Amino acid sequence: MRALIIVDVQNDFLPGGSLAVPNGNEVIDVINELQAQYSLVVATQDWHPRRHQSFASAHPRKKPFEQITLHGLKQVLWPDHCVQESHGAAFTAELKMAAVEAIFRKGMDVTIDSYSGFFDNGRKKATGMVDFLKGRGVTEVDVCGLAADYCVYFTANDALDLGFKARMLDFATRPIDLANYEAIKIAFAAKGGEVLTD
Repeated sequence: MRALIIVDVQNDFLPGGSLAVPNGNEVIDVINELQAQYSLVVATQDWHPRRHQSFASAHPRKKPFEQITLHGLKQVLWPDHCVQESHGAAFTAELKMAAVEAIFRKGMDVTIDSYSGFFDNGRKKATGMVDFLKGRGVTEVDVCGLAADYCVYFTANDALDLGFKARMLDFATRPIDLANYEAIKIAFAAKGGEVLTD
C-alpha cells in the first residue's frame, strides 16, 4: 500500500509566516486534491518548545541562517518558528485535514532539530511514524509539503533507508533554496528514490 505523507503545511512556513517558503501557498490546493488518491494519509508537524536551540535567538550574536555545530551536528540557525501552541505552528486552515489519519510531531526536544518526520537529526529518537506505517501495511510513500530541500527531503530520504519505496512529489512541494533542491533531487534519485514532476 502507498501512503501520502504531508509535511509541515503550517502557518509559519507560508506567506506571512516567520520562516515562509517562497510560493509555499501554491502547494495547498494541490495537496488537498491529492488526498483522495490515497487510502492512508498522514501528516507531520513542526512543534518546537520556546527557546529551541535551533533558533538563532537562542545564540547571542548569531543571526538567522548562520550555520553552527550543535551537539556535534551541523545546524542552520532558524528564525523562531512553529512554537508549540502558537498560530505559526498550526496547520493552515486552508489544508483539508479530514482524511489525515495521524499527525506526527517533531522538533520537540529543545536540544536537537528534527527535519525528518521519522527521526530527529541525530536519529536518537523516533516519532513513531515508521511503526504506524508498517503496521498498516504501507510499503510505498509519497512525500509532499514544505520545505522541499529540508523536511520533505529528509523525510523521503529516511523512508528509503527504512525500506519504503519513496517518491518526492515535486509538483506538491516548494524549496527554500532552489539550487540546493536541484542537487538534492539528483542525489535522491541516485539513491533509488523517485521525483515525480506531475
